[in-house]
Amino acid sequence: MADSSFDIVSKVERQEVDNALNQAAKEISQRYDFKNVGASISWSGEKILMQANSEDRVNAILDVFQTKLVKRGISLKALDAGEPQISGKEYKIFASIEEGISQENAKKVAKIIRDEGPKGVKAQVQGDELRVSSKSRDDLQAVQALLKGQDFDFALQFVNYR
Repeated sequence: MADSSFDIVSKVERQEVDNALNQAAKEISQRYDFKNVGASISWSGEKILMQANSEDRVNAILDVFQTKLVKRGISLKALDAGEPQISGKEYKIFASIEEGISQENAKKVAKIIRDEGPKGVKAQVQGDELRVSSKSRDDLQAVQALLKGQDFDFALQFVNYR
């Protein structure tokens, strides 16, 4: 019998981020506490730019955006938001969406699978993802449960289960 496997990835659907950003922009344009403060959220190249006339307001914009991301099923671990920076009379926050598992993080996950997972489960790093394979599907499900119980500082998804 052939080995069963699945891939561990850290991907974010760009369209869902776009939808969350558009919903946040709409809420910001309609909310009374954001009137006449120059509050906005938009794409700036590959980064997301949030700006307002005070540090509290720009943090409130970030909070609105994070709420919209969660409602759309995107982990906040994928959002890398910087600190508010003052630029002239405006405060700005640049945020980026982190995708892919770094080599260092992939090695950490593989080590956890080796050390704490069932015997006979193999984990291989393949670029920015991790392939986990085993003869037993039950072992693969045990690995998924093990990893869901861990607290990583990056988002994990399980795909290509076969």
